[in-house]
Amino acid sequence: MDEEAAWAAIVAGFGQEPPDPPGARPFRSVEELAGLEKDTPEAEDEDEPRRNASGGGGKPALGSSVVFAPGVGGPRDYSPAEPRDEGPAGEGDDEGHFVPPEPPPLPEADTTTKFAWLAVVGGPVLLLLAVLFEWEMTWWLTTLSVGGFLGGFATLVARMKHGDDDEYDDPGRGAVV
Repeated sequence: MDEEAAWAAIVAGFGQEPPDPPGARPFRSVEELAGLEKDTPEAEDEDEPRRNASGGGGKPALGSSVVFAPGVGGPRDYSPAEPRDEGPAGEGDDEGHFVPPEPPPLPEADTTTKFAWLAVVGGPVLLLLAVLFEWEMTWWLTTLSVGGFLGGFATLVARMKHGDDDEYDDPGRGAVV
């Protein structure tokens, strides 16, 4: 078959549903499956292949087409493992379980850093209190809140540790390949 004939066949079949493969069952909606009558002989004849395919009598429940491998339960068959009792204090329970070491304590902040943080947080809080309590916005209140924030921020930035690249060149601080 040449390319032109193949394209002509594709264009001619555009919008048409392809035929079902041999041995395929016809599609039925959930409403049709729920509304099937068992009393009619046609419905019993239509259910016969399903009974044989499902391996037993009766119509399979909706959604039961999922089949798990033999010996493997479904997702709802899972139950957590019982805790093992392997002697005093559960000696075998920690096998393979990583417990991280305690982190080192944070370094104690000096007085200048504490006052800088107080200014950075206290300046906006003072402005917020002035607005909420409707205080008169005087020059000293504005200077104290805005200046305190800016001064505290500048102090914290100036006291930051400088990133020397020399300390990262140590070969013992990384992964060994």
